[in-house]
Amino acid sequence: MSADKKEMIAQDLRGNLYYQMILVRLFEERMLNLFDQGKLSGTLHCCIGQEANAVSVISHLREEDIVVSNHRCHGHYLAKTQDIKGLMAELMGKPIGICGGRGGSQHLCSGNFYTNGILASTLSIAAGMAFAEKKKNSDVLTAVFMGDGAFGEGIVYETFNMIALWQIPVLVVVENNFYAQSTPLSLNCAGKLLDRVKAFGISAGEIETNDVEELFDLFGNIIKEMRLKRRPHIQIINTYRLCPHSKGDDFRPLPEIESWRQKDPLLIQGKRLSDDSRLKFEKQAAEKINEAEVSLANISL
Repeated sequence: MSADKKEMIAQDLRGNLYYQMILVRLFEERMLNLFDQGKLSGTLHCCIGQEANAVSVISHLREEDIVVSNHRCHGHYLAKTQDIKGLMAELMGKPIGICGGRGGSQHLCSGNFYTNGILASTLSIAAGMAFAEKKKNSDVLTAVFMGDGAFGEGIVYETFNMIALWQIPVLVVVENNFYAQSTPLSLNCAGKLLDRVKAFGISAGEIETNDVEELFDLFGNIIKEMRLKRRPHIQIINTYRLCPHSKGDDFRPLPEIESWRQKDPLLIQGKRLSDDSRLKFEKQAAEKINEAEVSLANISL
């Protein structure tokens, strides 16, 4: 392959990763606006600032692969499905939503995508699904996203034990944003998360970055290895959410938030694109979100 061809492929990937992240960002910002207008059902748990995690992992998954998420699931769902209208309708409580408007923001089930709002429960659900695929000699990969707050729940360690004993081929992505709702990790978790994981003898790693390309390369290697060896892996990503836990409950120090705002994944990736390319992707994402909102305007609850 020529150098020009390789550069073209690299640029296409670079732009695609940015587009997927900006789609999630603009979608969640629009949902926060609609929430303030009283047009949504329930609450919202947004992943603003953490978009690189979802995009980097799910870009390597196949259509038949399983993704299990938690209460902060919009980014994972959009990265997996690109289904803007279905998710928006669900958050609005409309019958054409992906769960008929009954699941809301935290309980989504569509195809091979599943979420649950009960903290830490999703790890055991994903392990069960991955174990079922193993028993069928399937090459389907199961990936589950969980937060650092889940490490305060006993079911996490019971599930780690089973994953290790039975060598369940599940990819556990820990999005450590250093806060369990509003409680700092340093006040609710003794020791290090990685040490807790390694105690079970499971392959594990830790990285602190919001760089989607760095994460994309990392998970490309991890997932390739998992498909080959059919063994579990736990990857901790030290990241940060730039928005409150849900609505209005944000007590974090402002200097800390501003420090992480300089490491916004969109800012990092956007600098790798020309202004024209970046604006093109932002316009495309905004237009798709606008189209979905307009199409739902006259659909009753």
